[in-house]
Amino acid sequence: MDRGSGLNILYTNTLELLGLDQSRLRGNATPFHGIMPGKRMRPLGCIDLPVYFGTPSNYRKEVLTFEVVWFKGAYHAILGHPCYAKFMVIPNYTYLKLKMSGPNGVITIESTYEHAYDCNIECIEYAKALVEAETLIVNLDRLGSEPPEPKRRAGTFKPTEAVKLIPVDPTCPNN
Repeated sequence: MDRGSGLNILYTNTLELLGLDQSRLRGNATPFHGIMPGKRMRPLGCIDLPVYFGTPSNYRKEVLTFEVVWFKGAYHAILGHPCYAKFMVIPNYTYLKLKMSGPNGVITIESTYEHAYDCNIECIEYAKALVEAETLIVNLDRLGSEPPEPKRRAGTFKPTEAVKLIPVDPTCPNN
């Protein structure tokens, strides 16, 4: 549950786990911000999927539109404001619970602080690794495109005219 997301996000590895092919994606050229720190993302496309909450005796089903992104995430999906509006969910971030009305009473979805913390740490570390990898690629590309300086020397080595004899075996006098 993401209180700041205006999108429902699905990762390609989750799409594969669901047994769905990327050919089912509808084209989408609208980029978005905020999923990767400081980066603009362009989704691979959109897909409409049925989402269920609850138990077999008390459940709700709605069809949600997900933006499918190419990178791996710490979660299977991110449910944002469109999900909350469609299910008329009341999120409680303090207790990590989602509550919504069902045909036979209130449906409660909950998590643990440990699980939420582990997911957040994994997501942050993965995002940092992607940013560092991208920075490294940009720097390598920049270095590869710069022409080398023709008279540039590495180090401070200067040749000398004098020759210095160095004995290979100090016990042998005729080296």
